[in-house]
Amino acid sequence: MPLYRDFSDDNATILVWKYDEQEQLDINELLEPENADKVKDYHPKKLLEVLMVRKLLKSLKPDSKILYKEREPFLSPKDAEISITHSFPFAAIALSKNKIGIDIEKFNPKILRVIDKFTYENERGFIPSDNEVTFYTIIWSVKESMYKIHHSKHWSLKKHYEVKPFELKYLHHIKCRVHDDKISDEFKARVEFFDDYCFTIVEE
Repeated sequence: MPLYRDFSDDNATILVWKYDEQEQLDINELLEPENADKVKDYHPKKLLEVLMVRKLLKSLKPDSKILYKEREPFLSPKDAEISITHSFPFAAIALSKNKIGIDIEKFNPKILRVIDKFTYENERGFIPSDNEVTFYTIIWSVKESMYKIHHSKHWSLKKHYEVKPFELKYLHHIKCRVHDDKISDEFKARVEFFDDYCFTIVEE
């Protein structure tokens, strides 16, 4: 199972795999029995993504499972924090001693149709008009990664998540935060590009 990318750091193991048709993905071997009902109606490509994540986990922790609590994945036994993401043909996993969120998004002009759903007008002043797709994809992906750290606590990417102005030459230190009227948690996001995809990492 050759890895496509390894973005691991001192705190986390972060691996990306690109699907290879020659790779054997046995649902009976890889899928946890607890998740059988969850995936029974999945599209074949989505099921492949799920199995790819499990294959990655097996390479790191052969005896561990990915289970869910209110749609939030967790490791069993819970000896590390986990985040997963997939967008066919890619799947990725992050295991860390701290809370971590990862997300992968394909650059697509369609994102311009939904910017009102995840940004306010006063957040957009730094975005160049000739490169909007790249910037908005990064913002969406960073917010998705933060959401995975604060899963279910703050549901609105527009209201509770903020990405500070950034430049494309400084993609490893994007300032961002999760906030409401009581808390404000500051983070730094790391962004990587490959194969017309955006991959973001936010660690506590």
